[in-house]
Amino acid sequence: MSTVTSHMSISLDGYVAGPNQSLQAPLGEGGQRLHEWVVNTAGFRSMHGGSGGESGPDSDVAEAVARDVGAYIMGRKMFGNGARHPAGGAWDESWRGWWGEDPPFHTPVYVLTHQPREPVPMAGGTTFHFVTDGVESALEQARAAAGGQRVMVGGGAATVRQYLAAGLLDEVYLHLVPVLLGAGERLLDGLAGDGAGDPGFEPVQVIASPRVTHIRYRVVPGPGRA
Repeated sequence: MSTVTSHMSISLDGYVAGPNQSLQAPLGEGGQRLHEWVVNTAGFRSMHGGSGGESGPDSDVAEAVARDVGAYIMGRKMFGNGARHPAGGAWDESWRGWWGEDPPFHTPVYVLTHQPREPVPMAGGTTFHFVTDGVESALEQARAAAGGQRVMVGGGAATVRQYLAAGLLDEVYLHLVPVLLGAGERLLDGLAGDGAGDPGFEPVQVIASPRVTHIRYRVVPGPGRA
């Protein structure tokens, strides 16, 4: 069965996006600082059809997190920022994602939404499918498409939290960036309760560079799920 993973860049104070997200600033104010470590790498640029960039541990991590992924899951906000597509609003079907006509996924992508929409095929093997019946249905479809390869839950934070709360994530790979955002969207808000079903996190790999510390965690089921 496919391993279900997620990876996200996160600030020292726990934010994966800055405040005031908008079409002009989809990562919020200051949020782009969380991703500077990866856009400078040779691995990232190669995956996006570019050249050059820096080699080293950050580039190796960028390549590793994209390797052997057979399907992606994301929330509607990640596909089309909530400022353009409110969660309960009808689709603007001219919107085909942030990534141009050849998105970097090259696999099926399952978008969680409350509003039906026909699949959107793109260049390079990416097709966006829109799932209206919940996280478990999206995962079932993604696993079937992945053919034994990994399923990556791409984000945003609310989507990752849903999969953690449901006990459906096997691994979380956090890229801890030494910046403080002060406000914005936290990754793990609302997950801690009375301990009965809270997920635990067991570090299985740590890779450090001057720009970021990469920590890969195995998600340990809470006592209520064991």
